[in-house]
Parts: sequence; structure tokens; C-alpha cells
Amino acid sequence: MNLVSLLIERAQRHPERIALAEATRTVTYGELARRVAAGAGHLEALGLKRGQTILVFQPVSIELYEFLLAAFHGGLRVMLADPSAGRDFLSRCCQRLMPDAFFGSWKAQCLRMSVREMRGIGLAIRSGGWFPGAQPWRTDGAPADLVAVDDQEAALVTFTSGSTGVPKAALRSHGFLLAQHRALSRALDFEEGEVDLVTLPVFVLANLASGLTSVLAATDLAKPGTPDAAAISAQCGKFRVTRCAASPAFFEGLLAGGLPRFQKLYTGGAPVFPDLLRRLGVALPAASIYAVYGSTEAEPIAHFHGDEDAAILTRRGGGLCAGVPVAEIKLRIIADQSGTPLNSPGPAIEAGQVGEIIVSGEHVLSGYLGGIGDEETKIHEDGRVWHRTGDAGWIDARGRLWLLGRCAEKLPAYPAAEGLPTEAMRYPFAVECALREIFPEIRMAALTWEERRTLVVGKMCAGEEQRVISASAETFGIERVIYLKALPLDRRHNAKIDYPALRALMGEEGGRTGHPP
Repeated sequence: MNLVSLLIERAQRHPERIALAEATRTVTYGELARRVAAGAGHLEALGLKRGQTILVFQPVSIELYEFLLAAFHGGLRVMLADPSAGRDFLSRCCQRLMPDAFFGSWKAQCLRMSVREMRGIGLAIRSGGWFPGAQPWRTDGAPADLVAVDDQEAALVTFTSGSTGVPKAALRSHGFLLAQHRALSRALDFEEGEVDLVTLPVFVLANLASGLTSVLAATDLAKPGTPDAAAISAQCGKFRVTRCAASPAFFEGLLAGGLPRFQKLYTGGAPVFPDLLRRLGVALPAASIYAVYGSTEAEPIAHFHGDEDAAILTRRGGGLCAGVPVAEIKLRIIADQSGTPLNSPGPAIEAGQVGEIIVSGEHVLSGYLGGIGDEETKIHEDGRVWHRTGDAGWIDARGRLWLLGRCAEKLPAYPAAEGLPTEAMRYPFAVECALREIFPEIRMAALTWEERRTLVVGKMCAGEEQRVISASAETFGIERVIYLKALPLDRRHNAKIDYPALRALMGEEGGRTGHPP
């Protein structure tokens, strides 16, 4: 089933309800459905046919979703790549999958002309003012009929950089997006008529399928750690926003600048530490607040409400509680064989033991374009495809999943506290999350450096502060503490430690070293 059919159903049920809202304008479900059908007719008139691919560079806006849905309506594939990754990366993406058309703003058209492979795209469509050779985007013509598609037909192609530098292309089919909508609507407790402040663009498709109003956050989404709190507060008041899903960095910024009175709050995309859940709970005592664990290939995997029992285990070195896996996913902990391709997952290890987290389900990506990336991340078993998350973890007696960090960042062995999995201290989260409970204002990273259990502190400390950090780190087997001005974070959520970049920084700058007494 074409996923746009859900938008059409919603438009028939409540045509006057606002579907999308920006700071200064809105579009109702009825208007959006009409414009999407007309936009699909325009793409057809431009010569695009079912199965062809359109590369889209458009800021989060009403036009973005209008265009995405129009493309899906006509059975076209939408290709997304991060422009901030650089021209070389964009060139390699186009070499992997050459688009048949390009859609974007005037600024995006300029970028297109600066990349050789992108200049070769046959058809350019502009969302804004005039640009030489680009066709205007129109939604005022005759509507096209909805194209019936197979569940396995690709709808969305997104690129990420692989470990070898070769871009990996994640293909999301219409069936995958529909399954993701069902999983998200249950895990995030969607209710008819709710108003959602949107900071994670892919969630808008699930919102539209569920009849929610999506308010596009009036802030620079490329910088989630510095949200425009005043503009967001004004939006939330104007549209009576009831809920929000965003990265931990976004909510940290709102806590500092002014947190709207959300009734439901979901945060994920990066580690969600117990102290953030506590502070959000103090600021919004009547709200439902959840941490969500997932990835590009599987969203959601688990969600967690937060409790003091879990925080106590975190302080002892148990890692980060992600909660009970969602009903729509199968999750297994297997022996950690990170970096080794597997023909079979092997048996699940016993509860309470540490291993590698693998998942399977209708909303779990079964493969990448051309199979690039499959060997190291996919396991086939009796017709089922398991995705290797690359995360280490364990399951407690209550069926809750605990995260211990990336398998690839394993540390030299150190005994775990009594009652915790023996191997817990082999992974960075056991140390990082425990120390976060003691020093919530200081970012820290645990890693292996020169074959020693090392803690890197993202602050130039001295005196008593340095002594306390070193003494606390020693209790978790840290042999060396290195101080840097700041730790490098991921571009997308501005919240996850970029370990490869950190190692490069340590190699370039060294750092002031303090040893536990």
C-alpha cells in the first residue's frame, strides 16, 4: 500500500485540521492532500516515472513534506544526503545512486552546480526564486492518481558514511515506513488530534499518518544544542503544542532557556542520562517523560520512563537503562563478535550476561543498497534478517535492556561491582554513565589509550576538582585521566561522543594528564 493513502484517509476524516504549521503559516490535511496530488501530477508532467529517484536538498518546511509526499504519491524514490558532509561525500553518493532529478532551494541549486556528479542530474526543480535551468515547483495543476505500490518498493533512500568511507545507502520501503509508523504510534503514545513540536523530521510522516498536527520547530535543527527557546515558546503557545520528541541536547537547551509545558516528552538519538530525566521531571512534574532507544536502521527499539532503581545501578557501573523492548521488535543478546561477519547469530546468551545487541522486525532495515554494509551489520537466519546494532548490552531480571556503549570501544578488563554482569566494565558506558551521576556538568569519555583504561575529561580541571575526578575514576578501574578543553560530538544530535574524532584530537593535542593517587 502506498503510504500516502494514509494521508488521503486523514484528509477525508478531518480536512480542516492543521497538518503542518510553521511560524507564520499552516496547511490543513485537506489542503495538503490536494497539493500533494497536484504536485504528483506536476512531477509526472515533467517526465518523471515510477521508480525513478529524486535527490532532495530542502530545509525542514511545509514544501519539504509536500514534495516528499508528492514523490511517494507517484511511486518515486526520494534520496536524502547530508550537505554538511562535504562535496566529496555528495559525489560518492551520486556515484552509488545517480538521481534522475533534483529538488531544492536557490542555495541548494548553487551547491548542485558546485559538485560535478550533481551537475549531471538531468532535471532540476526549484522550491524558491528563479534559478537558471531549474523548473519551478507547482501544486496548482491537475491531480495525479495515486500509484499503487508493493510493500517492498523503495520510498526513501538516506546515506550515511560507512567505516570504509564508502557511503551506505539505507533503503526504506513503503512497507517499512508503514511498519515504523505503527511502532512509533504505539511507543510514543500518539493520540488523535495531538499537537507535536517537530525536531526529528522523519517523525512527521508518522504524525501525518496518525492525524497529529506537526509544528515545525522555529530553530536551526542543525544545531540542536542551541535551540531558539523564545521562538519555540511562542510557537508552542500559538498552536497549543502538547508533545515533543527531540534529542537530549535540544532539551538541555530548552531547560536553560525556557521549557514549554509539554504534556508528553520523548528524547533519544543519543544517550539519555538519568540526571536529564530527573531535571525534566522536576520542570514538568505532570508530564509523561520517556527516553527512546533506536537507530537509523531500527526506530524505535525500546523506551524507558526512568526510575531511581535504575539510576542506582547506573551509579554502580551497570550502564544506561533503555527499558523494555517495544512489542514490534525481536531483540537478542549474542556473544560479542564485533568486527567479525556472522553467517548465524548463534544462541542468545543468558539474561544478566553482556553481549552484542541484535534486532529484527518489520521496521528494522533488512539491507543496504547494493549490499554495501550488509556483511558487517546483517545476519540471516531461517528467512529472518537480524540487524547488528553495534551496541553492547544486557537484559536484567525485569526484562529491561541496559546499554553499555559501542562494542568496538571495548576496554581492558576490570571486575564489575557485585550483582552486575561480569563483563560490564569492559565497555565505556559502565564508566561514563556512572561518573555522569557524580559530575553531570562535565562530559567524559572512557576508552582504551596506549592499552590502558583511560578517561578523557572535556574540561581543563585543576586542584581539588581534578583530585576528586581522579579518585572517582579510580573506583571504576581507570588508570589514566586526560584533560581536554572539550570533547568532539556527533553533528546530527550534538550529544554523542565521536570516539574516532576524539582519538585524532588526542593524537594531535596530547592533553594535560593526571593520574589517580
